[in-house]
Amino acid sequence: MTPEEAFDAAMRYENRADPYPFFDELRKTPVVRVTNGVYAVTGYEELMALAHDPRVSSDLRKGRPAAVGRDRLSAAESAVEMAEAYGRDPSFIAQDPPDHDRARRQCMRFFGPPDSPDLVPGQEPFCQQIVNEMLDNAMGKTRIDVVDEFAYPLPVSVICRIMGIPVQDEPQFHAWVTDIASGIFDLGPDIQTDEGQARRAKGEAADAELNEYIVGLVEKAAKTPGPGMISQLVHDDGPDGQMSTSAIVNNTILLFVAGHDSTVNLISHCILTVLRNPWSIELLCSKPGLIPGAIEEVLRLQSSVQFFPTRSALADIDIAGTTIPKGAPIYLMYGAANRDPRRFADPDTFDPRRPDNEHVGWGRGIHVCFGGPLARLEVNTAFEAFLRRVKGPRLVQDPPPYRISQVFRGPRHLLVDYDEILSR
Repeated sequence: MTPEEAFDAAMRYENRADPYPFFDELRKTPVVRVTNGVYAVTGYEELMALAHDPRVSSDLRKGRPAAVGRDRLSAAESAVEMAEAYGRDPSFIAQDPPDHDRARRQCMRFFGPPDSPDLVPGQEPFCQQIVNEMLDNAMGKTRIDVVDEFAYPLPVSVICRIMGIPVQDEPQFHAWVTDIASGIFDLGPDIQTDEGQARRAKGEAADAELNEYIVGLVEKAAKTPGPGMISQLVHDDGPDGQMSTSAIVNNTILLFVAGHDSTVNLISHCILTVLRNPWSIELLCSKPGLIPGAIEEVLRLQSSVQFFPTRSALADIDIAGTTIPKGAPIYLMYGAANRDPRRFADPDTFDPRRPDNEHVGWGRGIHVCFGGPLARLEVNTAFEAFLRRVKGPRLVQDPPPYRISQVFRGPRHLLVDYDEILSR
């Protein structure tokens, strides 16, 4: 199997439940040119080096689009088009220093230390409330869809609260984000089909509607200050000055999507993983102190964000016997690097006690996950409660159906039967 064939196979929806054999093929050449001129980085050491390399840009407008032999846009061209649609002030995930650093500091002023150290810890009672309500709702039943009825409501409720987004608008948000993820963030060969192009058009329409909605919230906050980060950013008088309206809109979208989507995937994968390894349920129930480490191990095994298509080379880069030419798009393949046998012993095995588990599931370098502490709190709360209260859980379907996107990889549904749910 050639690198291009392995990459295309990993990107196809039919292999979404298990792309890892194709990542193993790709990792035989840890940095390699694949479809459309993309350079896929699958080795752990190589990914770590490039994640910290200032010659690797996250500003999509600095790279050249991938070459394709058809009239339809390639994945890289779609990404560039999307970046241009965001205007001159994209979110900080698509910026380089110093613009990235300034925007990230502005957002962190209202999210974490040193200015807001209590915001994330202060969400714990609310997290406990939501999780217990979801399990209470399932009492007296014998089946739960872990994705829709348990994993999703927690992070979306929390991020709406933090951002100041009306929770009653959440169903519309859910629809928009679903269409965006399955349309704009389908970066494999399936997007070139007529069905894929229809999904892409639907995703672009959802993206435009989401932007328009957030603009409305920003304009409302400008006139009438209220609770939440949107209003705080609008009225920020900190040392870095105020954000532009377009930057507030795009960072709000980033924080909302990143603030719940990958967390849903991680909660779902935690439950899927222990149900595939029933011995681990007894272990974690008897030794709950192992739960945080087990979560990190699941994130290594089943990276919620498999890669992110926003990198390009600012200069020719020689690494692992390959030269990445200036301007070429680079995919840092977190899901592949997290199973690199050169770094992790028995990489395909779930080991809640795995020592030295320095995975890249939260990203690395200046773009390391902004909301990691919040995600850890949410996942730990949900996972601990599920293990403690749900008795006799078992999978209805394995593998479960997966979402379209290769980037934000997670089950679309995860049906679990159980004997009973204990009271709080």
